[in-house]
Amino acid sequence: MGYQGQPPLIPLQRDLDDRETLVSEHENTRKSCQSAAVFNVVNSIIGSGIIGLPYSMKQAGFPLGILLLFWVSYITDFSLILLIKGGALSGTDSYQSLVNKTFGFPGYLLLSVLQFLYPFIAMISYNIIAGDTLSKVFQRIPGVDPENVFIGRHFIIVLSTVTFTLPLSLYRDIAKLGKISFISTILTVVILGIVMTRAISLGPHIPKMEDAWVFAKPNAIQAVGVMSFAFICHHNCFLVYGSLEEATVAKWSRIIHMSILVSVFICVLFATCGYLTFTGFTQGDLFENYCRGDDLVTFGRFCYGITVILTYPIECFVTREVIANVFFGGTLSSFFHVFLTVVIIMIATLVSLLIDCLGIVLELNGVLCAAPLIFIIPSACYLKLSEEPRTHSDKIVSCVMLPIGAVVMIFGFIMAITNPQDCTHGQEMFYCFPDNVSLTNITDSHFQLTTQPSILNISFFQ
Repeated sequence: MGYQGQPPLIPLQRDLDDRETLVSEHENTRKSCQSAAVFNVVNSIIGSGIIGLPYSMKQAGFPLGILLLFWVSYITDFSLILLIKGGALSGTDSYQSLVNKTFGFPGYLLLSVLQFLYPFIAMISYNIIAGDTLSKVFQRIPGVDPENVFIGRHFIIVLSTVTFTLPLSLYRDIAKLGKISFISTILTVVILGIVMTRAISLGPHIPKMEDAWVFAKPNAIQAVGVMSFAFICHHNCFLVYGSLEEATVAKWSRIIHMSILVSVFICVLFATCGYLTFTGFTQGDLFENYCRGDDLVTFGRFCYGITVILTYPIECFVTREVIANVFFGGTLSSFFHVFLTVVIIMIATLVSLLIDCLGIVLELNGVLCAAPLIFIIPSACYLKLSEEPRTHSDKIVSCVMLPIGAVVMIFGFIMAITNPQDCTHGQEMFYCFPDNVSLTNITDSHFQLTTQPSILNISFFQ
C-alpha cells in the first residue's frame, strides 16, 4: 500500500506511542475508563464552537440548519471511527503517523500544520471568551467600577492563564483530565438550561425577522464551517484512544457513539433555543445577544467562562504533541515538556490580548482546518489503506465525504471572505434599552417604527 516497505521518513514507529509520548513516559501509564473517555470527547466537542451554533442556524436557515447539524454529527461519528480503523490497518497509533504511513512526508507536514493551527486557534478563542464573559460577570459585582483594570478582559485572560490553564496544561496524562472534563460537561448542561429558560421568558418579546423561518439561506456552507468547528475533535482522538484500558476498535466505536449522541443532543438544543430567542439578530457569540443586566445570564457567562478554561488544556495537549513529533522525534524531556508548554500558552495568550473579535477567524478555521480534518483526510487515508471492495459501506461514505469536504473548503473560504461575520463586541443590543423599545407585546411593524432611533443611537448595524 504505497508507503509501506520504504524506510520511515520520520521517527514514528518506535516503542513509544501516544500514551508514552504525550500521556506519560512511565511504564505504568494511568489509563482512563470508558466514562472518562466519553467526557473527554464530549468536552472537546462542547468547547467554544457551541456558542456559535445558533448563529449557524441564522446562516443556513433554521430547518436546513438543524438537518445540517445532524449530518455533521454523523460525519464526525463516522470519521472518528474511520481514523482508528485506519490506524489499525497501517499499524500506527497517531493521526500524524497514519497520514505519514499513507501519503508520506508531504502529507505528514500538511496534517501537522492543520493539527497545530486548529487547536492553537481554539486556545486563542478560549482565552478571548474567558476574558469577555468573565469581565461582564465581575462588572455585575455591586460597588465594582466597570472601568477597573482588575476586571478588564486583559487582566482576566492573564490571571486565568497563570492560575488555571497553564497548570492544567502541564499534565502529561490526559486521563487525569477526565474529572475536569466531567465538571465542564455539567457546567455546559447548566448553560443549556439557562439558554432554554431565556428562550421561554425572553424569546416571545424579541421581534422576529421576516426571513426567520425560511427553509434555506445562501450562507449554508459557512454554517457547515461553524458546525465543523464545533464538532471537530479528531486532532486528539488518538490521545483519548491511547488512554483507554484494553483499547479496541469496538470499544472506541461505543465510546464515540455515546459521545456524539450526548454532544448532538446538547448542540441541537443549544442551537434551537438560542436561535428561537433572537432569530435574525443572533450573533456569533450568543452571549453578546443577552443584556448585561440579566443576572441569570451573568451566571451562565460565569459557567461558560469556567467551561472554556477547563477545555483549554486538551487543545494544548495536541499542539504540544504535534511539535514534539515534528521537531523532537515524539518524546520530550521534563524540561522541554515544561518549556514548550509555557511557550505555546504564552504565544496564544499574547495573541488573545491583541484580538477581541475572532468571528471571521473562527469561520475560516472551520472551513480551512476543521473541514479537511473531518471530511477529507480520514476518508483519503481509509480509501488508500483498506482492501475492502468498493461497494463496502465505509468506502461508499468515504467517497462521498471527499468531494463534499473540498466544496466546503473552497466555497466556504470564498463566502467567509466575501461575506464576513459581523463583530459587535461589547455593544448592548437595542432591546436592552427600555426607553427605545418595549420588550412586551411588540409587533414587527411596531418594531420598525420604535427601534430605529435606538439603532441610530448605538450604531448597532453600522
